[in-house]
Amino acid sequence: MDAYWRAANYLSVGQIYLYDNPLLKKPLELSHVKPLVVGHWGTTPGQNFIYVHLNRVIKKYDLDMFYIAGPGHGGPALVGNTYLEGTYSEIYPDVSQDEAGLRKLFTQFSFPGGISSHVAPTTPGSIHEGGELGYSLSHAFGAAFDNPGLIVACVIGDGEAETGPLATAWQSTKFLSPASDGAVLPILHLNGYKISNPTVLARIEEEELDQFLRGCGWEPQFVSGDDPDEMHQLMASALDEAIEGIHRIQDHAHRTGGATPKNPNSRPRWPLIVLRSPKGWTGPKVVDGLQVEGTFRSHQVPLLVDSDHLEHLGQLESWMKSYKPEELFDEAGRLIPELAELAPEGDRRMGANPHANGGILLRDLRMPDFRAHAVDVPSPGAAEAQDTLVLGEFLRDVTELNQAQRNFRVFGPDETLSNQLGAVFEVTSRQWEARTQPSDEFLAPDGRVLDSMLSEHQCEGWLEGYLLTGRHGLFNCYEAFIHIVDSMFNQHAKWLKVTAQLPWRRNIASLNYLLASHVWQQDHNGFTHQDPGFLDHVVNKKADVVRVYLPPDANCLLSVFDHCLRSRHYVNVVVAGKRAMPQWLDMEAAAVHCTEGIGIWPWAGNDQGAEPDVVMACCGDTPTLEVLAAVSILREHLPELKIRVVNVVDLMKLQSASEHPHGLSDTDYDSLFTRDKHIIFGFHGYPWLIHRLTYRRANRNLHVRGYNEEGTITTAFDMRVQNRLDRFDLVQDVIDRLPQLGATGAYLKQMMQDKLVEHGQYIAKHGQDMPEILNWTWGDPT
Repeated sequence: MDAYWRAANYLSVGQIYLYDNPLLKKPLELSHVKPLVVGHWGTTPGQNFIYVHLNRVIKKYDLDMFYIAGPGHGGPALVGNTYLEGTYSEIYPDVSQDEAGLRKLFTQFSFPGGISSHVAPTTPGSIHEGGELGYSLSHAFGAAFDNPGLIVACVIGDGEAETGPLATAWQSTKFLSPASDGAVLPILHLNGYKISNPTVLARIEEEELDQFLRGCGWEPQFVSGDDPDEMHQLMASALDEAIEGIHRIQDHAHRTGGATPKNPNSRPRWPLIVLRSPKGWTGPKVVDGLQVEGTFRSHQVPLLVDSDHLEHLGQLESWMKSYKPEELFDEAGRLIPELAELAPEGDRRMGANPHANGGILLRDLRMPDFRAHAVDVPSPGAAEAQDTLVLGEFLRDVTELNQAQRNFRVFGPDETLSNQLGAVFEVTSRQWEARTQPSDEFLAPDGRVLDSMLSEHQCEGWLEGYLLTGRHGLFNCYEAFIHIVDSMFNQHAKWLKVTAQLPWRRNIASLNYLLASHVWQQDHNGFTHQDPGFLDHVVNKKADVVRVYLPPDANCLLSVFDHCLRSRHYVNVVVAGKRAMPQWLDMEAAAVHCTEGIGIWPWAGNDQGAEPDVVMACCGDTPTLEVLAAVSILREHLPELKIRVVNVVDLMKLQSASEHPHGLSDTDYDSLFTRDKHIIFGFHGYPWLIHRLTYRRANRNLHVRGYNEEGTITTAFDMRVQNRLDRFDLVQDVIDRLPQLGATGAYLKQMMQDKLVEHGQYIAKHGQDMPEILNWTWGDPT
């Protein structure tokens, strides 16, 4: 095992430094070294140590296990180990198991046209991008849910352990069922330093760290030292004890249902290993008179080797030769057979584990007919419904149909009931392994809903891990607070973008966000809860990854979500309201409208057979309501005015077809919006997003009303007034754009201004909106 570890360390150093002479058959020259040496050595030898020891227990216990590398830039370790086990060469045949392959392996690392320095989508066996820290443990638990035979070995760096998402992820044991889920084996790697600072957990007393981890529900074992022979023995013993501990917990759960006879509310303490080893272990101990091994100086490249530091060339050669490559590789450059036999075989190799390429295991959901949940809409606006309440009944049926497959879950930070999705609890529970009280609702040791932890980071990480290992799910969240996972969304979108270009990576189920309790329905919670800006953030990502939908009513929401749950390899963002709102389309019309993504609503306008004088556009449930209310006023008071109403469900339809696969051609866009008529656009989010999406379009007469960062605790309609998205302001906007309306328009504008004054006085006195607002319904203005 020590020789295998030396081989992994040798490959890691070679990846960081070498351009040629991979087996050091010739004296090392500067021309053999990359002109720009980039990489991270500090975490790498510790991860190599862990990997070889995991290989041993996989073989000993015939484990289904894969490896998550939390420490960011540990790329050389995972690439090197998957090369040694053979997986890398199977996926990338040009990186062959010989000297030429070694040269390719070394040259490509952190090199133009090659691979990144961290564990990336290109790395076999990975589901976790190593560039941004904090999410490894949440990903590991997401992978373990509903995978009862799987153990996820999650290596956590001590720098990563200081991040908020990782700190909260220790609590995940309260949600892991030993009877129906897999297991997570965290290995907290304390090498003492970050980039240039010590790490907190490495500088506290072992007793304090032990108490902290026990307080989070773990059973820690400590492996500490720097002597390789002693550390191999300690690590082997600790891993044996950990694996056997996991098996005891699971066997007990399978026999008893998970609880002990004396305490039905008991939950197990899962094993955890704390590995304390020097940063940059086995590397240069001293460079230029400064200690390197065991200090922050080994974090990245411990030796500068270039024309200005020629004296380091010999030190690099001595370092690499200390691993005795001639004992590890044969003359052709292949790992010698007795070492190759130490690796597991086939899918038991961590780089070849199918869970780490989840699309291989992905099965389609059994889907109910969404039309069965249709809201009866005899005519536009003739019915009211709570859109997400209707969706909740559809999701209940999705949950029930996939109970046996155990491949669908609902995630959220304690907002499933608030977002009106409570119907799912008719067929399942919240999974919860901690203590319960008689007054609790929907808590059970097994359930399809994971929403009992108020951490958006945790929910996002769990869901990502669940999706990346071949399952389906959705994340329901308050719109304003989805920003908490902005960066996690970034990383997942990047992962999807890169893996879509790798033929060996199979597509996974889409990441589906349901953003409810949105900006226009947070008048009771106030300014802090009012922010639709996640949409702006999402559309920054590649067009072949992101999709954004704003259905105007419940039937459209059903159609959209049916599509999203069936889709693959996207991020779908759906914004929907939970309050009772007018319903506009029957199910047949809704399905057609959502399939097209955008369209004229002829029943709302009066421009059939003629050019419109103005286009009234809307996107989102509340803007649709206000635009239609404005249209009803205009058609009543200005019956000669020709109005076209366009509703947008698929936001990306507004972008040019050259920029997004859903985008309209210029011809189709102009046929809807005209090339020169004024467009009054009511939008759910920040107005400038619409301007940004349409900036290539010919018609520059676009005037967008949306959220302008005005809000407080007020009435629902006053929220719209404060942001000038209300019907009275929209009517005035039309009049201002059309001077030909003359005196008639002037009188109507005065009426609208009077209405706004009346509104302000009414809510100040009565604390609610005027009856004509609360009781307004759409009727044919003619």
